Amino acid sequence: MGRKAVSRLFYNLSIGLTLVLAIVTLGAAGATFIAPAASVALTFVGLALPVLLLCNLVAALYWTIRWRCWLWIPLIAIAGNWWYLSCIWQPGSSAAKPNGRTVMIDQAAGKRAAIGSAIDGADGAAEVQAAGERAADGYSNSVLTVITYNVASFNKETSGHTCKQIASFLKSEQADIVCFQECGINSTFTADSVRAAMSEFPYSLIPYTPDSIPLLQLAVFSKYPIRASRLITYPNSKNCSMWCDISIHGETIRLFNNHLQTTAVKSNKRHLDKAIDKILRRAMGKIVEEEINELQQLPDLHKNVEIAASSLLKELHQNFIKRSLQADIVKKQIDASPYPLLVCGDFNSIPSSYSYHIIKGTKGKKGTKSAKLSDGFQSCGHGYMYSYRYLKRLLIIDYILHSAEIEGVDYYSPELTYSDHKPVVMRVRM
Repeated sequence: MGRKAVSRLFYNLSIGLTLVLAIVTLGAAGATFIAPAASVALTFVGLALPVLLLCNLVAALYWTIRWRCWLWIPLIAIAGNWWYLSCIWQPGSSAAKPNGRTVMIDQAAGKRAAIGSAIDGADGAAEVQAAGERAADGYSNSVLTVITYNVASFNKETSGHTCKQIASFLKSEQADIVCFQECGINSTFTADSVRAAMSEFPYSLIPYTPDSIPLLQLAVFSKYPIRASRLITYPNSKNCSMWCDISIHGETIRLFNNHLQTTAVKSNKRHLDKAIDKILRRAMGKIVEEEINELQQLPDLHKNVEIAASSLLKELHQNFIKRSLQADIVKKQIDASPYPLLVCGDFNSIPSSYSYHIIKGTKGKKGTKSAKLSDGFQSCGHGYMYSYRYLKRLLIIDYILHSAEIEGVDYYSPELTYSDHKPVVMRVRM
């Protein structure tokens, strides 16, 4: 086969791969609307969407360099997932906030406007009056700082050092309401120990359950009174959710703290890693003598890899199904709320998932009540957003959603190393 024929073959294969990649990427958008129980393949394609979009970007660059019309195919696939891209990137800079805070409207606004009045005359005087009215308006112009953080059991420390470091971070952010997932309460590091570290918050809620129901602990800390509350448990799961009503200057909001089904695949992953490691070592002639008997008892080591991989994928899919059912339960509780909503937590789901779509909600059918929530990052975030520190920083799985009565002011996720997750910070105004 001549060089020209090889070049032509490579060109046609490139076109074919580009087409297949684009079709799969566009199909991944369907994962948002299809329950995991209804389609195994679509569920995993949806999970792979961040990687698929990166591959389409590479394909677009390739065809740009070659200056071919096929450039439009990956661009169409990327554009077809604009809704996902808007969940992870918003125009503007994601630079760190000064002192970890944004400027808020307060009494100082009147002082800043007064300086402006000396320069701008009548326009400045008008700003002074407007700023004074905003400052005197009280709650309607106050800004609340809400933070959600999966603290990974405070690294399972008994000294409380990590918990105190996190408390210091919350203080620097001037947090008003805090949601913790995997709070890690135990006989050594008790709930009272956590409350002592979080002494900035006079109100707290750490729900208790019978010993027969071991849960991954949730906690809420607030500078405002916590009224009614409810713990939501799920069948055959250590994960849970909760809601509580918080009274803020005479107004009530309902706060949801969620920790949906954890992607607990460590056991099967260990078996898979062990089997693959043995295959590689045997291929390289590095099997030690004591392992020879073990290998002789395995009629087909490759079969073990297949079984372990199959178990891993099955467990992943089962957890997708659990999360979708949990999302349905949470959604019913959200729709029943008589108050403005803040829905926080570790969803363990990326924005292309069915679970995220269900909790966020869509416009309900005529004659039905279905809360439509806004993603805080889409409302007031900037730059690139991710909340899971590993896997190449591709995943956002922690969120703060809000109802229409609540206005987003700022949204970001500071770089902290106390957990595998990053905290998510949102400033809101009623």
